[in-house]
Amino acid sequence: MVEQPNWLPKGVDLEKPSAARCYDYYLGGAHNFAVDREFARQVQQIAPNVGELAQNNRAFLRRAVRYCVDNGIDQFLDLGSGIPTVGNVHEIAQRVNPSAKVVYVDNEPVAVAHSQTMLADNPNAAMVHADMLDVDTVFAAPQTRELLDLTKPVAVMMVAVMHFVGDDKQPQEVVRRYTERLAPGSYLGFSHVTGDHYRDELESAVSLYANSTNPLTLRSRGEVEGLLSDLDLIDPGVVYVPLWQPESPEDVWEDPSRSWIYAAVGRLP
Repeated sequence: MVEQPNWLPKGVDLEKPSAARCYDYYLGGAHNFAVDREFARQVQQIAPNVGELAQNNRAFLRRAVRYCVDNGIDQFLDLGSGIPTVGNVHEIAQRVNPSAKVVYVDNEPVAVAHSQTMLADNPNAAMVHADMLDVDTVFAAPQTRELLDLTKPVAVMMVAVMHFVGDDKQPQEVVRRYTERLAPGSYLGFSHVTGDHYRDELESAVSLYANSTNPLTLRSRGEVEGLLSDLDLIDPGVVYVPLWQPESPEDVWEDPSRSWIYAAVGRLP
């Protein structure tokens, strides 16, 4: 048994790595543990640039939120939000619109604890401790009911989370159960790991993640488009993350497929 620090929230499994805590490590954060760092180092042997991949995905989140704000969205639901780091949704949105409302959802106790601390003095943002697959619980949470007006458009962020939802969990139904609660004109920001290129490396990563608390499922571009079939995709559609509305030519990688992740933003008709 691994001895748990006194400050650690109840329910944290330190015997297995957590995707949220590994992602925190890739981004240079400090809210991770030895089991996460050892796992992350194994991933780095497969993908030495995994930190850059994580940063690239985070940059897509920033661009997607800004796009939504620029198009009149002032309320956000961030699913599988993870451990707070620089450039959280409320920071991006409220920098432009201080009255923007943001609800975060995660089931990882460390992510929840640190988010609650960070948001303690922010009346327009809150954390819901729930599994994003439990859609009814997410929408019934007091924080969601208080902050989000579902009669008006909402931007839902599913960034780097749905590849942790296996086919047995009916991912398309999960997406549909969220979008059917939203008003017309709502948006969905979405990113997902794929094996369309660099398949051998990705399969090795899948094997590693099979031993974590968050097994990984690769999906093709066509499968990602299928998950978003109820939405009108914003130009340029489903593309590798460096290609989704880059802010400068330097943002576009020489080989965008090396990012491993597809990204898209869709609008609900």
